[in-house]
Amino acid sequence: MRLFDPEAWHFDIDKWLNPLVPCPPWHILPYPISYFLGHRKGPLKPIGNLIMTAWAFLGIFLGLIVIELVTKQVSIFQQHHAPIIIASFGAGSVLQFYSIESPLAQPRNAVIGQFIASAVGVGICKLFALSPQFESIRWIGGALSCAIATALMALTKTVHPPAGATALLAVVSDDSLALGWLLIPMMLLGSVLMLIVALLINNFQRKFPQYWWSPEDLPPSGTRGKVTEDEPGDAQGADLEKNVSLTSPSHSEGSLDQPRIIIRRGTVHIPSHLYLTPEERLFLEELSDRI
Repeated sequence: MRLFDPEAWHFDIDKWLNPLVPCPPWHILPYPISYFLGHRKGPLKPIGNLIMTAWAFLGIFLGLIVIELVTKQVSIFQQHHAPIIIASFGAGSVLQFYSIESPLAQPRNAVIGQFIASAVGVGICKLFALSPQFESIRWIGGALSCAIATALMALTKTVHPPAGATALLAVVSDDSLALGWLLIPMMLLGSVLMLIVALLINNFQRKFPQYWWSPEDLPPSGTRGKVTEDEPGDAQGADLEKNVSLTSPSHSEGSLDQPRIIIRRGTVHIPSHLYLTPEERLFLEELSDRI
């Protein structure tokens, strides 16, 4: 193992988790239901940024209002003098109602990321509270909790930037300090409520979520384009390269001998040395289905 080999320092939790995660049940759900869960039978029609902004305005307003109204009705939260909403939901609402295509806004990130951050934040706060100098060192605990939460979110592919604020507030905010471990169910409740509102608002003219668990998930029908990579002596890759060479314009820039990404309906062929993120693979797969 080479010390600076990128593969030796790459950890992909989905290699172990994805085989255990079931495919979305779109084939057994009525289409009106699956439609508001983000499933589409065909490509979306483009809409202008003014319409997108209007939907985001409505979604953010309703999402935060719903969280505040429900939180006020939970007696155990009020008994502990909980705020009606945690400030990090403000940043989360921007992601989930405007930047809805971002991987950081998908349900796995928005819900699990907030859970990890709140659990880490409260745990670090409880640990630092054991010190009689807690008030003078809690700022260190806040920085530590945010750093640990971000590392765990990165390793579990649940990075959600507003969750970093949750981990920080759990230690440095007096409002969150009074909640203690109740911060975890409060964040989970708010995350689920915001997700429900996002499913309703974002699916009128847009598509949300882009995926529920991972962009690498395949639908039950297996119709999504397959991304393949070159292998030594790969005959299929050679054939694809040959076909592309025959159809490529003679005036195209660059040599035809250079590595290329080849997209056909149902197939995406990439050079073996090229690393693609899951989001890039998803984009190429969806593009191959539109050909």
